Amino acid sequence: MGRAFEFRKARKMKRWSAMSKAFTRIGKDIVMAVKEGGSDPDSNSRLRAVIQNAKAVNMPKDNVERAIKRASDKSLGDFKEILFEGYAQHGIAVLIETATDNNTRTVANVRSYFNKTDGSLGTSGSVVFMFDHTCNFKIKGDDLDLEELELELIDSGVDEIFEDTDEDENGVEHTSVLVYAPFESFGKIQAYLEENNIEIISSGFERIPQVTKKITAEQAEDVEKLLEKLEEDDDVQNVYHTMEESAE
Repeated sequence: MGRAFEFRKARKMKRWSAMSKAFTRIGKDIVMAVKEGGSDPDSNSRLRAVIQNAKAVNMPKDNVERAIKRASDKSLGDFKEILFEGYAQHGIAVLIETATDNNTRTVANVRSYFNKTDGSLGTSGSVVFMFDHTCNFKIKGDDLDLEELELELIDSGVDEIFEDTDEDENGVEHTSVLVYAPFESFGKIQAYLEENNIEIISSGFERIPQVTKKITAEQAEDVEKLLEKLEEDDDVQNVYHTMEESAE
């Protein structure tokens, strides 16, 4: 198994701490998708992907429909995607993806989190090169031949395909398949899966650190102070870092 597998395994121990945070994130994704390609999922592949992700986190259908309707309102401001880069304590690189309708507020908040935790907010390009920008798909694994699927998707630049298991609210395990590929392969893979009636559970993008750094448990606590502040901010969509995480 490769880096994507290990990254996924470690991040499964992390969580969108509250369901409301996940809903906030997806609500912004819906707005950006609708503003970009319209409110019809049939003709807007980005919106289709967001709706799948909403289902995956059990976001009520009414919430999704309201978000689409609200996003269609031309008077509603748009969210801009802004990337922040910096270092936490002990030389840990941190990459933050945000979606904001007020850049001044977001910049001030992110800078304050770094300052309060003895980190340093960097300039554009200071750490992004340390992460590979990838796309991923979680699909139904029933009756799928992983080797055959990998051969079919090889021209799309797929890096890894592997099985994954999750427990539902009743403690029952379900097997799915994870597909990881370069960021720019998203459209090709989405089209292939849809054309071949392979059910997509969720999809998205991640930034996988090329190299991670092992630090002590005490040092990790220092880094977590910054990560927690960032993840609690409503403007923050995703936080990535180079600290080695335990998958146990």
